[in-house]
Amino acid sequence: MAIEKVRAYFKTFGIEDRILEFDVSSATVELAAQAVGCEPAHIAKTLSFDLQGTPLLIVAAGDAKVDNKKYKACFGTKAKMLTPDQAETLVGHAVGGVCPFAVNDGVRICLDESLKRFATIFPACGSSNSAIELTIPELEKYSGSTDWVDVCKNWEPAAR
Repeated sequence: MAIEKVRAYFKTFGIEDRILEFDVSSATVELAAQAVGCEPAHIAKTLSFDLQGTPLLIVAAGDAKVDNKKYKACFGTKAKMLTPDQAETLVGHAVGGVCPFAVNDGVRICLDESLKRFATIFPACGSSNSAIELTIPELEKYSGSTDWVDVCKNWEPAAR
């Protein structure tokens, strides 16, 4: 199970005990916010794309939506999401638990600017009933992200 891969990955940093597991689903932003007890914007959703044959993960705030024009300007091609089967095969996590931790080799990870307004955020941990609270510097460190991008719209700066 993917959460065990994430747990083993976090164990190398000594933070595996920070993973939160819920008795309810956290597979969507709304469900995750309810499970965690936070606003949906504080959920760090991980979206999976096919970037010209390379799996791409974009981690964005829960209230942000991908802006197709910004995506194309950033990556030079139209946004094409992976199917659920492709996500599980290419990324290593099933939809509902996709996260930027313990992913398959060759997956590119980018963090969206929409996250920077928060002191902490809650990404999933490889299952549809898990999350972890991380600071933005921790997300940068543990995700192995390659860079920050600005490809989302419909989010408003919020108080920290």
